[in-house]
Amino acid sequence: MRVLLLGGTTEASLMARLLAQAGVDAIFSYAGRTAAPRQQPLPVRVGGFGGPEGLAAYLRDTGITRVIDATHPFAAQMSKHAITACAKVDVPLLAFERAPWIPKQGDNWLTVPDVVNAVAALPVMPAKVFLAIGKQLIRVFATRPQHEYLLRLVDSPEAPLPLANANVVIARGPFTEEGDTALMQHHCITHVVAKNAGGMGARAKLDAARALGLPVILIDRPVMPPRVIARTPEDVMKWLGHPACLGV
Repeated sequence: MRVLLLGGTTEASLMARLLAQAGVDAIFSYAGRTAAPRQQPLPVRVGGFGGPEGLAAYLRDTGITRVIDATHPFAAQMSKHAITACAKVDVPLLAFERAPWIPKQGDNWLTVPDVVNAVAALPVMPAKVFLAIGKQLIRVFATRPQHEYLLRLVDSPEAPLPLANANVVIARGPFTEEGDTALMQHHCITHVVAKNAGGMGARAKLDAARALGLPVILIDRPVMPPRVIARTPEDVMKWLGHPACLGV
């Protein structure tokens, strides 16, 4: 068995450790969007594959027999490419996917299907918005220049931001409710925009918003084609046939 682990998330790093400790022949793949990705205990490749055809060729040429898609829940293009490529070369695929967040008592969430609707949901009057969606889609918010935006990014921007009025915090999670509460208070945040990524490392901003009574505009996950999904590392290891390695 030879495994390709499509990574970039906390779950992917956890799976890398489990695979390495279990002695599974595996390769960790980064998309390459982060300048300083976490070190991994597996051989690492960085960069795209050249679409589903390129990924299919890679699977075939490197003898991959299983693929674990542990990419971000909003990395829809990569996940769709993995589905197509694995079907083409008949390689089993498992998505290790975080369960989405669900509201708790006291949450003030407005769920929207995409980033365009998130922009439309912002108030007309100037607001101070914690834009917790990464850097790929922030240009869409340039159509609402009356707002002041707070961005939290893993890497410093390499080019000027497309937003007229923005503050940037460089930080890597996991984050805490106390820390995010202090961050929002310091910047006098009035609204939070986030993706429903799930997991624990990034939930702190939602807990902080609840504690501060702030409205959250939450972007739903992209709709994916049918695929096999695991929610826990134990289920992934069982799928690989390594139940004895659980808890290592």
